Amino acid sequence: MNNQETIDLLYHLKLKGMSEAFKAISIMPVSERPEMELAIAKIAEAERMYRDGQRTQMYLKTSKLRFNASLEDIECSSERNLSKSQLSEIGDCSFIRRAENILITGLTGCGKTYLACALGRQACYLGFRTEYLNMNKFIEKIALSKLEGNFLKVITHLEKNDLIILDDFGLQPLDMNSRLALLQILEERYDRKSMIILSQLTVDKWYEYIAEPTFADAIMDRLVNNAIHIELKGDSMRRKKKNKNNFTQ
Repeated sequence: MNNQETIDLLYHLKLKGMSEAFKAISIMPVSERPEMELAIAKIAEAERMYRDGQRTQMYLKTSKLRFNASLEDIECSSERNLSKSQLSEIGDCSFIRRAENILITGLTGCGKTYLACALGRQACYLGFRTEYLNMNKFIEKIALSKLEGNFLKVITHLEKNDLIILDDFGLQPLDMNSRLALLQILEERYDRKSMIILSQLTVDKWYEYIAEPTFADAIMDRLVNNAIHIELKGDSMRRKKKNKNNFTQ
């Protein structure tokens, strides 16, 4: 078997990383080629990196993140009530490994969703399956699943994620099915997986938003006790960006 046949065989075996690495080594001058053990190690590492990259792209696609956000673009300041050390502490996604939740509150436009999407994107790069939902979409998904009789299937699908980002918590009224779904998700994830909850409401008003006392007690107990709370402050980031664009025009 010649080199091209080996390259083709690796490709058809879906070992694309190994195929490209072998091809790169095969066209090197003989005197510069690595010894067999090193060559095999390089080819195997190339396959691992290729698969990691493919997994990352899949996770980014299925995450449905609202913004293509980056942690490097997050503005940290005392006015925003967000320091670089705080961002660094959560930016490595160690909170996911510890199965902790993050609660991000603040007025509309203060950058809650952008921060959460940046964390979600980082999570995808680190190999954590992530999914973003706003509350309206979540409630619609649950209502539809009840009508179609696949409620447990939807819950199971959501449970596969290492990180769930739930945006606009508190804007859309909860019905009984939504409360039940939220409680079931939190019950399954408690001390196992993480959630990021974004809300314009302060945490002390969440109990009132959930409304039904029995559900509120259970949901808040599982949501808050193992959570990092970030309260963003300051002027609307949208307004600041608009004013900056107007100034530069």
